[in-house]
Amino acid sequence: MSDNSTSSFSNQASRTDWVRIHQMTDADIDYSDSPAEDEAFWAEAEWWMPVSKTRLSLRLDSDVVDWFKAQGPGYQGRINAVLRAYVRSKAKA
Repeated sequence: MSDNSTSSFSNQASRTDWVRIHQMTDADIDYSDSPAEDEAFWAEAEWWMPVSKTRLSLRLDSDVVDWFKAQGPGYQGRINAVLRAYVRSKAKA
């Protein structure tokens, strides 16, 4: 990857100091704003493999679709996540 790899995404030249970034070591990185990754951090973590999706034509109320779309890109994934949470809640009952 070249130093200007992001230039195709923008007409502006990158202001990132790529030479300095490439010369940094792990010890040079400031992690002070990252959460601690201790046992408590990972206690509720779940590992799962993504499952393949089923292509489906689905009719939803326009206001529901509009609301999800207004939340930004990825609205279909968010609709799927809401449906998955509902299924999980019913499976526990």
